[in-house]
Amino acid sequence: MAYTDLRDFVRALEQAGELRRIPFEVDPKLEITEFADRAVKRGGPALLFEKPRGSSMPVLINAFASQRRMEIALEAASVDEHAARISEMLEMRMPQGLINKLKMLPKLADMANFFPKTVSTGPCKEVIRRDGFSLHELPVLTCWPGDAGPFITLPMVFTRNPETGKRNCGMYRMQVFDARTTGMHWQTQKQGAEHYRRLKQQGATRMPVAVAIGADPATMYSAILPLPPDLDEMMIAGFLRNRPVEMVKCETVDLEVPANAEIVLEGYVEIGEKRREGPFGDHTGFYSLDDDYPVFHVECMTHRRDPIYATTIVGPPPMEDFFMGKAIERIFLPLMRLQMPEIRDVCLPAEGVFHNLMLVSIRKSYPGQARKVMHAIWGLGQAMFTKVIVVFDEDVDVQNASEAAWIALNNIDPERDIEFVHGPVDTLDHASRLPDYGSKMGIDATRKWPEEGFTRRWPERIVMSPEVKARVDELWKRAGLP
Repeated sequence: MAYTDLRDFVRALEQAGELRRIPFEVDPKLEITEFADRAVKRGGPALLFEKPRGSSMPVLINAFASQRRMEIALEAASVDEHAARISEMLEMRMPQGLINKLKMLPKLADMANFFPKTVSTGPCKEVIRRDGFSLHELPVLTCWPGDAGPFITLPMVFTRNPETGKRNCGMYRMQVFDARTTGMHWQTQKQGAEHYRRLKQQGATRMPVAVAIGADPATMYSAILPLPPDLDEMMIAGFLRNRPVEMVKCETVDLEVPANAEIVLEGYVEIGEKRREGPFGDHTGFYSLDDDYPVFHVECMTHRRDPIYATTIVGPPPMEDFFMGKAIERIFLPLMRLQMPEIRDVCLPAEGVFHNLMLVSIRKSYPGQARKVMHAIWGLGQAMFTKVIVVFDEDVDVQNASEAAWIALNNIDPERDIEFVHGPVDTLDHASRLPDYGSKMGIDATRKWPEEGFTRRWPERIVMSPEVKARVDELWKRAGLP
């Protein structure tokens, strides 16, 4: 049964022994970050701070910060279950014959559970405040010593495409400037920024925005998914939870938000208005530099009577975002294989902070195929930001970084097998020559064929024979070895 809201998720974590309540006062300025950082790097639990200094709202952090917690969040024994569901959907074809078509009806009925459902009201409207509220009531974290201030780090930011009317939900950090305004750090390539540009071209003066904080885990998680433009994240959340996300209209803007959200901020971005935002200790492990970004003006705040403030931190890996990204890697592998069937597996190591390194194994069938795969990935949505792509043969376990490094370093002739391209890079890449533009590297670590100009005989890997391994397994036990 899908979680109704964040509270259901908290209870599930607690029942699984995956959550620790902190009953004493801890400061949202730096101290909660230090708690959360230590916990994730030591394999510790999610944390619920019941008495954050300066606020009556409890703070939930590290709720997604392990493979087990991701499985609990997505209600699956393994996130691969959702990948299998996606594969099954991709393979669906309308069968021939009445009996076979009738057998398809349950699957088609299940698909009805994906689409969001509009309801008249919800818990997020238990308290409605147009006046007399302040963002300083929220226990917003100042994460790192060099941060420019407190940042909302786990928001679901809702905007609407002004041309198609379709909804988008993204996750963009929001620096709290004062009681009623924040920054809106949507990077150039994000859909929120695209909606802003289109409104500006139309001559609009304001852009309606709604921000929800805290919801059931699948709905929160959907905001970070690398989906195609105009594909509703709330529909994908419905797929993940196999139950529609209930949406409710906002009080002051023409947008809908999850009805079971903990906190909702309604307001607008003034077209053309920008303010200095940052620095911010980012997921790269370095501070992203300050720059000018749009300003979000909050006109109304609605919330539950006793809201929980959900947040996260990013910084030197591994952190909570690594486990969230790892689940994306597994869930979206079938979609990547749909466009590139030769791909066997993909790995985004923690040290690559998502966009710096991708390891790919392929079933190689023709010369130059590794390079074809590199360029296809660079043309695939947010994968365009990948700074380094290393392509291996299918017998290499790319999930094993040690094996992958060993094979790559043995298999490449650097001049022959490395190529460089130019194009868009992540805004947070501080090493690029220009903001949002720089170089990327592809490495062909596959076995080289004669058709690729390799005239020598490629050597075989050293592998012990199965018969000897089986015999020594028995002798090993007799020897009492560990």
